[in-house]
Amino acid sequence: FSHRFVCLALHGFSAGICASARFGPHSAFAMIFQVARVTSAARTALLKSYGSARAVPAWGYASLRSMASWPKHKVVGMPALSPTMEQGTIAQWLKEEGDAVASGDALCEIETDKSTLSFEYTGKGHLAKILIEGGTSDVKVGTPIAVITRKADDVAAFASFSAADAGGDAEAPAASEEKSSAETAAPAASGSSIAPAAPASASAVASAHGDRVIASPLARKTAREEQVDLSSLSGTGPNGRVIRADVMDAVAAGAAKQAVAQPAFAAAPTSDSRGVQDIPLSGMRKTIARRLVESKQQVPHYYLTIDCRIDDLLAARAKLNAESNGAFKLSVNDFLIKAAAASMEAVPAVNSSWADTVIRQPNYVDVSVAVATESGLMTPIVKDADIKGLKSIAADVRDLAERARTGSLQPDEYQGGTFTISNLGMFGIKNFSAIINPPQSCILAVGGARRELVPKEGTDPKNPEVEVATLMSVTLSCDHRVVDGAVGAQWLQEFRSKVEDPLRMLL
Repeated sequence: FSHRFVCLALHGFSAGICASARFGPHSAFAMIFQVARVTSAARTALLKSYGSARAVPAWGYASLRSMASWPKHKVVGMPALSPTMEQGTIAQWLKEEGDAVASGDALCEIETDKSTLSFEYTGKGHLAKILIEGGTSDVKVGTPIAVITRKADDVAAFASFSAADAGGDAEAPAASEEKSSAETAAPAASGSSIAPAAPASASAVASAHGDRVIASPLARKTAREEQVDLSSLSGTGPNGRVIRADVMDAVAAGAAKQAVAQPAFAAAPTSDSRGVQDIPLSGMRKTIARRLVESKQQVPHYYLTIDCRIDDLLAARAKLNAESNGAFKLSVNDFLIKAAAASMEAVPAVNSSWADTVIRQPNYVDVSVAVATESGLMTPIVKDADIKGLKSIAADVRDLAERARTGSLQPDEYQGGTFTISNLGMFGIKNFSAIINPPQSCILAVGGARRELVPKEGTDPKNPEVEVATLMSVTLSCDHRVVDGAVGAQWLQEFRSKVEDPLRMLL
C-alpha cells in the first residue's frame, strides 16, 4: 500500500475502533478501508499492490464496503447442528422475508447427514434477506444464509443484498461464485487507468503450483459433469483461477469433451440406447458410504456365528403381551437388545472401542439399533439398555424408530452407542455379516427364525430322539484390535444362554 493510503487509513482509525466494538475486528478494517478508498490515489495503491483489478479479493470491493452502506444488521451463517457437521442442506425456510423473529423461533429446517433439524435463532429482529434458498444442498458451515435487522423499516433496504455483501465464502453455495466473480471484476471497468489482466491458462497457473490446476470446487464439479479437461482452459478468476463460468464457456463453445480419468472401479459411461438414471447422492448416503468404506479398510473384521433356540423366548413374549392388555407390545428384537446389554456384564470387552492409544471401556451400555429409512440406514440409540426393563426398551425402540423414519432425531440420539444390533430376520434372511460401526468394536447381525429337527435333550446320543425347534442364527462381527476370537466366542455363549432362558436376563 502507498504511504498516502496508510495515512488516510489512520484518519479512519477511530471509526474503526467503534466498528470493532460493535461488529468485530473484520468490520473495523472495513471502516478504515471505507475512509481510505474515497480517493483515487488510495484505490490505485490497492490495485497496484495486488497487480490487477481481478486479483483484488472479493471482500476488498464488496464485503468491506457493505458494512458502511447498509442499515444495522446481523448476518446469520450456516450453523453446525452437530459436532461432525461440515455442510448441510436447507430443506425449507419457516420464516419469510419481513417476518418478525423472536428468540427461540425456528428460522429454517436443515438436513444434516442423518436427520432434519430446526435452526432456532437466539436473538430478535426481522428477517430482512434470505441469502440461500430452500432446497440448496452442500452449504458449508459458516456460509451466510440470511440477514436479520433490528427494525422492520430497514427490511426493504436489503432487497439487493447478496452473499458477497455479507463477506461470505463465494464458493460455498453454487449460485454465488459467478456473482462474486463479476463483482470482483467490476472495479476494473470503472477505473479506465487500470487495464484488466489477461486471463491466464490453467496450465500456466499450474506451472506455478506444481502440476495442480487451480480451480474452484464448483468448477471442478462442473468439469467432471461436463467432461471438460480443466488444464485446457484459461482461468478468468483471481490469479488465473478457473471458475465455473470458464467451464460453461468451454461447453457453450463446443469444446471437445474429454473423459476425465476415473478410478478403475467407477461406472463407465453407457451408450445403451435404453438409457440410465443417475440418482443424486443425499448427504446421508454420502456419509454412509464414507463411513462403511473407512470401516472395512481400517478395521480388521472377523466373524463368529452361533445358533440360538428361541422357543422359550417366544413363549415368554406371547405370555407378557397377552397379560399387558394392550399397554405395551414386546418384539423379539426387544428381548435381543436386553440379552445383548445384559451379556456385557460378563464380557465387558465387547462393549469397548479402539481409541488409538488406549482401549476405551465405558461404564454404561448404549445399544444402537439399525433402522431402515427412505434416506438410508440409521442407528438410533437405546441408552442404558443394561439397566432398563423390556417394557422401557420396547417404548424407546418404537419412539426412536418412528422419529428416525421421519428424520426428526436429535444428533445425540443417533451419534455414539457402544454396541449395535442389526436384524434382517423379518425379511427372511437366515444369516449375514454386518459391517462394524466405528468407533464401536462389535455389531450383532440377527437372522430370521426357522423350524428345524434337533436332537431331544436327555436321549441317547447314538440313537437320539428328535423334536422340532425354533432356531435363530446370529453373527458377531468383531474388531480384532479390541476383541480377540476367544473373547467374542465367550460373549456369544453368554448371549445364547440368556436368549434360550429369558429368566436369566433378570439376574
